[in-house]
Amino acid sequence: MQIALYQPDIPQNTGTILRLCACLDVAAHIIEPAGFAISDRNFRRAGMDYLDQVKLTRHDSWSKFEHWRNEAGYRLILFTTKVASPYLDYRYAASDILLFGRESAGVTDEVAANADARLAIPIKSGLRSLNVAMAAAMALGEALRQTRSAS
Repeated sequence: MQIALYQPDIPQNTGTILRLCACLDVAAHIIEPAGFAISDRNFRRAGMDYLDQVKLTRHDSWSKFEHWRNEAGYRLILFTTKVASPYLDYRYAASDILLFGRESAGVTDEVAANADARLAIPIKSGLRSLNVAMAAAMALGEALRQTRSAS
């Protein structure tokens, strides 16, 4: 299982998600450009000393990430607030990449069109969205529940 962040805007959210990845032994990808420098102090504070424990790959662009993904043969599972299937009804595979968009704008239509599945976390009507770090934790928890055997 892997998590990819498409052009993240908020360093604290990215740091929190990378900390999640470190703790759950999940590889992470940042698809640039990001809205902050990886040396940002807020990013480092949110990730704490866990950032050195995560397998992190940075991709210069969407096209480079997509080329890498296609070569590797991974499915791309987009989490979105737009029309999508409920995330709890989806059957995850251990090799999936869970993709989360920019906090301010989500992903482009091109990125959405290239996803193998588009999933949503149902929320109360009239509310816009969950915090991306919270959504990532919920999605990753369900994906790992389905794909990792109990220890």
